[in-house]
Amino acid sequence: MPEVMLVVVLAGATLSTGLVAGLFFAYACSVLPGLAATDDRTLVGTMQSINRKILNGWFLSVFLGGPLLVAVAVVAEVGRSGAGGAVLGWLVAALVGHLVTFGVTMRCNVPLNNELDAVGPVDGITDLAAVRQRFEGPWVRWNLVRTVSSVAAFAGLIGALLVR
Repeated sequence: MPEVMLVVVLAGATLSTGLVAGLFFAYACSVLPGLAATDDRTLVGTMQSINRKILNGWFLSVFLGGPLLVAVAVVAEVGRSGAGGAVLGWLVAALVGHLVTFGVTMRCNVPLNNELDAVGPVDGITDLAAVRQRFEGPWVRWNLVRTVSSVAAFAGLIGALLVR
């Protein structure tokens, strides 16, 4: 892959990874603490709405685009420098961070979102406190894990750009 194209791939990967890391960080330090201070009805209804609305092209393009671009960069860097090199090490670290983020999202947060959606509209839930208790704690913990892993992926990309 030509150098200029590799730099464009790295820039796109860094931008999309930074956006995702920022989103999860914003949830961790503002959205979730804000919702924690609300009543059960507000938290459950708000999270149901957010979980539906986040499934859009903008989010999906950066959430899936970052790891895809990092994988392309890893393959290109292996082709350029073989199995060694500082850039490749940073890129592999970024890819691992993305894989953790993706895995946690798909195996933990998405199933919790689906369970929350399956209880139906807030107006029809008889025990909102129980629904909240099953959802909130685990979702917050797994979001923190994917916040750390996505920030690690972002740091890996910054490292790759700096040693390039």
